[in-house]
Amino acid sequence: MNSNPQTDLLEHTKKNIIFFDGVCNLCNGFVDFVIRRDKKMKLHYASLQQDVARRILKEENIVIGEHFSTIYYYHDGKLYKRSTAILRILKELTWPYRAISFIGFTFPPIVRNWVYDFLSRNRYRFFGKRETCRLPSPEEKKQFL
Repeated sequence: MNSNPQTDLLEHTKKNIIFFDGVCNLCNGFVDFVIRRDKKMKLHYASLQQDVARRILKEENIVIGEHFSTIYYYHDGKLYKRSTAILRILKELTWPYRAISFIGFTFPPIVRNWVYDFLSRNRYRFFGKRETCRLPSPEEKKQFL
C-alpha cells in the first residue's frame, strides 16, 4: 500500500508531538523523563533531525537548519517553543508535574526563556552530545514518528 506524504502529514498533526534535538543528552533525558511519566501515552516524539519533523514544522513556517536550538511542542493544532513548550508538556503529566507547570507559568516568559536559552546554548557543554539520534525501544516505537 502506498502512503501519501500529505495524508501522513495531516495524520501526524492530529497528535501531541514533542520535537527535540535527537543528539542532545539533555533533550533525550527530558524525553525519557516524559515517557516514563506519560502513563496514558498521549504524547508522541520526533527528533528535529527527522524528515517528518522538518515537514510538520515547515507547515508552521519554521525551517529547521543544521542547528537545533529549541524544543517544540505541537498540541491541539498549536505550536509552542522554548520554556512554554516545556511547561505545556509538564502540564500533560500527573502530579506533581502539573503543579510545577502551574508554578512555572507564574514567571514571565522573558525570565523563563532567559533560563531556557542559557541552558540551550550550553547544553552540549554541560550534558554532552550523542553521535547518533536516539532509537526508541520496541515498547516506545508506536509513540515515535
